[in-house]
Amino acid sequence: MARRSRTALPKYVSPARDRYKNVRLRFRKGLFSTYLKSEFPSDAFDQEYQAALRSEKAAHGEIGKARTKAGSMAALVVSYYASPEFRGTATSTQTTYRGICERVRQDHGDRMVKDLRRQHVKAIIGKKSETPAAANNYLRMLRILMRHAIDIEWIARDPTLALKGYSSKTKGFHTWTEAEIAAYEAKHPIGTKPRLAMALMLYTGQRRGDAVKLGWKDVSKDRISVRQEKTGTPLKIKMHGSLMEALEMAPKEKPAFLLTAFGKPFTAAGFGNWFRDRCNEAGLPHCTSHGLRKAAARRLAEANNSANQIAAVTGHRSLKEVERYTRDADQQMMADAAVATMPERSDRKKKIAQQIDIVGQSDI
Repeated sequence: MARRSRTALPKYVSPARDRYKNVRLRFRKGLFSTYLKSEFPSDAFDQEYQAALRSEKAAHGEIGKARTKAGSMAALVVSYYASPEFRGTATSTQTTYRGICERVRQDHGDRMVKDLRRQHVKAIIGKKSETPAAANNYLRMLRILMRHAIDIEWIARDPTLALKGYSSKTKGFHTWTEAEIAAYEAKHPIGTKPRLAMALMLYTGQRRGDAVKLGWKDVSKDRISVRQEKTGTPLKIKMHGSLMEALEMAPKEKPAFLLTAFGKPFTAAGFGNWFRDRCNEAGLPHCTSHGLRKAAARRLAEANNSANQIAAVTGHRSLKEVERYTRDADQQMMADAAVATMPERSDRKKKIAQQIDIVGQSDI
């Protein structure tokens, strides 16, 4: 139930005067704000409150719909929030998309979608040249919105089509090296929670949001089951011996292997902050939890596993993504192994064959 008592308002809800000076109950959480129309306390209010927590209005349409101009970018954002394409994405993806969409709405909400041209988009992205990664994300979101505009027949052509973003000058999150893994393990030995956290990330190759949800409920014999939040991909991964050793200290009959100081499962962000401190303690301020996922992919690549085999562990749906994750595989070691498989030069092979033939004739 939403309410804690008959009088105390739930979290994010407070009395506020609307533009007609009437006192109403307003829900505000981050960028999302809406008035709750049902009487408090009541079951109808609880339903509206729960819907507001999901950043939507129950049975009253999307936020801002009544205040947006038909055909505008703001109206397009509202329409996109209600689309199956948006609602079908993972919660974490929705949060990311919503953040960028709200910036689009703030920057260009009054613009009419039908008037948006290619040169306008180029100018919008050009103004963000000092933050190329943010500019690329902005362009990517505009593409999604324009595809939605085409789908609902607001426009016939996509003004973002074939527009290029800024070239990526970074490799993203740093991939842990073997020396860095050893340094962390030396600081956090087997039997400690920090070591369990590393093993869980390194030997399953999962994102932190999935790793923090894993518990004994997901273990069957020597396998651990994961359903990835971002893609919905179900995985059953054989547990490495080092992971099984680390799990010996994991609490039994708890919802997750990794628990906060209050005995509750971590959130993805909370775990990231906690793990950041553990890396700092090991003298690895540039290392992150996501870098362990990349290190797992690197190790698998260095062991000559195929892209499909690596994807079977990490859950990547695109082999291109696997290639990006394994880019830091030990080039020299893999090149040595590859060169060793190359055949001898043709004239040497012929000479060896002649020598074998001579030896064979002498034995007759």
